[in-house]
Amino acid sequence: MSHFTILNLPTFSDARGSLTVLENALPFSVVRTYWIYGADGQTRGGHRHTSTRQALIALHGNIAIYMNDGISEETIALNSPGQCLLVEPKDWHTMTFGEGSVLFVMASHVYDRSEYIDTPYELSSK
Repeated sequence: MSHFTILNLPTFSDARGSLTVLENALPFSVVRTYWIYGADGQTRGGHRHTSTRQALIALHGNIAIYMNDGISEETIALNSPGQCLLVEPKDWHTMTFGEGSVLFVMASHVYDRSEYIDTPYELSSK
């Protein structure tokens, strides 16, 4: 079980394909959306926020999301459009993209570079 929150979104599949629904599932209002693609083999991110909350969905491919909230660290594999990872402001994160991956991001705030914190946490050895 993950220390971080992964939502399993309702998905309906039949011979015609699959439909996944994101309705009243997020604990915040979405004011900004964007998607990242063409980043095969690249690692992006490397920050946390002062107030922005995010929800991440791998629409296609495999994306390894490294999460660190200053207490726990974990790498989460996003590889299904029915999974949604919640990234809280305290969560320092990076995203490493597999071939052909597309990451869809929903954010609670508009872009503001001044609310990014680029310095990672230092975890004490356990």
